[in-house]
Amino acid sequence: MIFGSFDPLKGDMFQVLDPDGKLVAEDPGLDPVLMKDLYRWMLYGRLADEKAVKLQRQGRMGTYAPGKGQEASQVGPALAMGDYDWLFPSFRELTTYMIRGYPLEYNLLYFMGDVRSNQVPEGTKSLPIFVPVATQVPIAAGAAWALKKKGSGSVVVCYMGDGATSEGDFHEGLNFAGVFRVPALFISQNNQWAISVPRKKQTLSRTIAQKSLSYGIPGVLVDGNDVLAMYIAAREGIERARNGEGPFFIEAFTYRRMMHTTADDPGRYRTPEEEAEWDLKDPLRRFRAYLEGRGIWTPEWQKQLEADAEEMIKKAVEKAESLGPQEPEDLFRHMYEEMTPALVEQLEYLKFSLANREIEEEADEIKGGFP
Repeated sequence: MIFGSFDPLKGDMFQVLDPDGKLVAEDPGLDPVLMKDLYRWMLYGRLADEKAVKLQRQGRMGTYAPGKGQEASQVGPALAMGDYDWLFPSFRELTTYMIRGYPLEYNLLYFMGDVRSNQVPEGTKSLPIFVPVATQVPIAAGAAWALKKKGSGSVVVCYMGDGATSEGDFHEGLNFAGVFRVPALFISQNNQWAISVPRKKQTLSRTIAQKSLSYGIPGVLVDGNDVLAMYIAAREGIERARNGEGPFFIEAFTYRRMMHTTADDPGRYRTPEEEAEWDLKDPLRRFRAYLEGRGIWTPEWQKQLEADAEEMIKKAVEKAESLGPQEPEDLFRHMYEEMTPALVEQLEYLKFSLANREIEEEADEIKGGFP
């Protein structure tokens, strides 16, 4: 068992592949089909992420939070989840959303400022994006408790950044999860920077993973750029939670290759040497080297994957940009199955205000701008 062999208090880190794609642990013997899926989704996520940044730079989308460099910490757990497990994301898990059935165009719409992006597709067990830091943690714990009381057999997988572990919501959520032994896997993507604050200035804990021990929750530090390690650790945590053994915590030790958001300039607080060092640990390069050594990756397959990804991304952008204008009802209709009286009242007031604004604008046009 991983959590029994790697002590987060000592800084032990679980790893299967080194940065060159060489095995440093026993080969997990995963199905080649699964390994191809792991690589395919990491590549799709990387290319979709790069396209989103370009859309923002072209003025076609608002502020965006890139996830380049963190693909392994997202794809591994997402493919370890079962069909009936629930995803509680933060705001950087684009690849995880796609794997769990949340279409790419919805993610793009969100950063285009379109509220319809929060309409989760029917049958998709994912919650919309959580931007306020750590607020998803206690909600995920509560949802996992509800699933436990229902005897559903489902597990909640909750993502957060390393900065979230400095928020009160994190500690309240984990305390609740530990006390009620909820079926949940909590994953902190430690990408070394909470916006412009480095990890060492945010917390003096030797590891992020050790924080879960305070709440009776096993935690493990995992190489977050090693997709095999992330898959195995997440699979074990999910199985443990599903078997009634309570929650599990993973610190994914990774790196944000780009800015915190497109409104940020990492060049003001990071050095080129640091970025170059982490470039050598890139999760796609690492896993590709391993797959090539196994005879699974080929240049021809790479080209086909890139072509497929380009087509998928193109269609998603077209859907997002052709949806048409939002209606006032879109702000309210998806909050509850049926709108509450308070929401009905707010909607009517909004419609009244918009109608008055249109009348005033028409009157200004008729006057020609003169009093």
